[in-house]
Parts: sequence; structure tokens; C-alpha cells
Amino acid sequence: MRIIRNVFRRKLRASLTIFGITIGVFALVVMGAMAEKITLLVDGGTRYFSDKVTVSASSMHGFGAGPLSVNKLQELETIDDVALASADITMTLEKEQGASFGMPSLVIGSDLRGIERESFSVSFRDGRDLEAGDAGKAVVGSDLVRRMDAQVGNTITVRDREFEVVGIMEKTFTMPDNSIFIPFLDAQEIFYHDNLPEIVRTHIDMREITTGITLYPEEGVDPDELAERIKEMMPEYDIVGPARFEEQVTSATRIFTTIVFGVAIISLLVGGLSVINTMTMSVFERTREIGIRKSLGASHGRIIRQFLSESAVIGLIGGISGLLLGWLFIVVANSLGDASGTVVFLLTPRLAVGSVAFAFFLGILSGLYPSWRAARMNPVEALRYE
Repeated sequence: MRIIRNVFRRKLRASLTIFGITIGVFALVVMGAMAEKITLLVDGGTRYFSDKVTVSASSMHGFGAGPLSVNKLQELETIDDVALASADITMTLEKEQGASFGMPSLVIGSDLRGIERESFSVSFRDGRDLEAGDAGKAVVGSDLVRRMDAQVGNTITVRDREFEVVGIMEKTFTMPDNSIFIPFLDAQEIFYHDNLPEIVRTHIDMREITTGITLYPEEGVDPDELAERIKEMMPEYDIVGPARFEEQVTSATRIFTTIVFGVAIISLLVGGLSVINTMTMSVFERTREIGIRKSLGASHGRIIRQFLSESAVIGLIGGISGLLLGWLFIVVANSLGDASGTVVFLLTPRLAVGSVAFAFFLGILSGLYPSWRAARMNPVEALRYE
């Protein structure tokens, strides 16, 4: 209690200093939560592509890529070490995709040929997965349930077409959360009519289009080596193995994460400077008190511990209040975003603990100079201080 009383001797100054730390931690928590969500999306994608090779007509991987022919499946399956090829259609949920904050909502249709070899498993909150022979059915990711008002047995509208919901996925914190899965033939029809210009449609059979092909290597085959070999055989296509996928997504994510945490840490450092200022002023105001304590035998270490404790408390209070403020913002933002399927923040235990710990140690660090100055005071001169 004595430490708290000392901290709040000047209530307004202490409150403003704590507020500075609070704002810094708030920025760290909010921006860090955004980086954590993106990191989980990247990790999920990395796990999904860890044992397979993808083939597309461009490097866009389906979001705006030109169509391939499903006839390529047979040709690709004749390549040594390719066990199976599976076609899919991937497109955005909205016909006209404007600027979006986070991962766009997707519609995905797969021919389900690779389902037996798929290592990336997804569980269901309700209902079931798509099955061969389904038509007009849909499986909805967890982040789109509220937006689509999806319930098993009800219908949802996807690109102006009605689909019966047969399954709702459990949350994975990866791409499936923000996706709707429909039968391959239905996806072909939508892509054909909505994504292809009329001049292109006249030269393409709707049942032969696909935006991507997934290759499943034989057991024991390195997918990266297989991707390199296929790339040499088919240089006109974009062939991506696990290593290249990870390189592509992690390089972009690394830059974003660095910027995000850089801004947040700068905010915290500004708060740290306010702690240094507050503690320095406190030392000057309590010069006579320090002189009295030293004349009564207080050691250098005891004086240092006293002021370090006070600066640490400032950092801790600011850290906890910043975490609570950030948590409240994330809850509100995610609740508002959940209705549109745009959940971009994820507050993890390591981020919460790390933010408060960083503020606590920043408080200690900021108190080092004022504490050292207080401990080195000459007790006689301190007692004469007016």
C-alpha cells in the first residue's frame, strides 16, 4: 500500500503517466491480435499444403485465376510419383470483391477425389461433409454462420443461387472458417456464368473448367522435389509445393507483422519516456525524504528498490488497464465483424501475458535512471534541499 500511496502522491501526473502506458499496451494488444490471427491463417495454410502440390494457371491460386481444363487431371496422374489429382473451383463469395479488411470470404467446390488422402482434417459442429453425388448442398465455415444465417436444413444464397446447408464446421482459425463449400458441378456453373466473360464462355465447356488442381504424391515422395520436376515439364503453369507456398505467405506476413509490432512498441516507448519523466520529478520532489532515509542508514540498494518498485507498479497498472481496454475493443470489433464474416482479431494467452509483462519490465527499465540518481544523492545536500 505504501508503494501505491507514493505512486499517487500526484494523482493527475500519475494517472496521465499510467494512461500513456495504457495506450501503448492497447496498441500492442490490438495490433498483436491482428498479427496472431494472420499467423494462424498462415499456419493453417502451411499445414494444408505441407504434403501436396498445387497447379494453377497463374500465381493467384484461384482468387482471380484463369480456368484450367479438368482434362489435365489424367495427364498429371501419368507423371511418376503422382498418386492422385483432384480438381477444385475457388472464387470469392461476392461477385464484385471490393477492398476488404482481412481474408476475403470464399466459395470452394471440389471434386472430392482427394478426400481419402487429405491430411488436413476438419470437424463439424453440426451436420456432415459434402458427399459425392450431392447437388445444391453447402457446408458453411464457422465465421460465416451469422452472416449467412446458416442452420443445417435451411437454405442460404450463394451468388444468387439457393443451397441447402448440410454441415457447419467447427472453428479452425484458418481459411475454412471463412469459406463455403459446395459441390464441384455447382461451383463450375457459378464460375462459368459469373466469372468468365461471354467471349470466353463460347469457347469453353462448362463441365471442363477448374481453377486449380491438387496433386497428392505417392507415399514417401518429397512434394517439393515433385513440384520442381513438374515445373520443368510444364513451365506454362504455376506449380507450387509446400516450401514455395510457405515462402510466399511468410515473407508477406513477416513484413506486416514487423510493421504492426513496430508501431505498437514505439507507442509503448513513448509511454516509457513519460514514466522516466514522472519518476525523475518524484525524486526531485522527495529529495529531503531521501536525505532523511539515507541519514538513518538506508542503503543504496534500498533506495533503488523503492523507486524501481514504484515505476514497476506504474508499468503493471498501465499494462493491465491497456490489456483490458484492448480486450474490450477486440470483443466489440469481432462481434461487429462476425455478422459479416470478417473476424480479424485473435487475443491469445501469450499475447495477453506478453503485453502486460512488457509493460511491467518497461516500467522497471524506465525507473533505473531516477532510482540510480536518488541512490547517489549526498544525504547532507539532500537535507539542505528546499
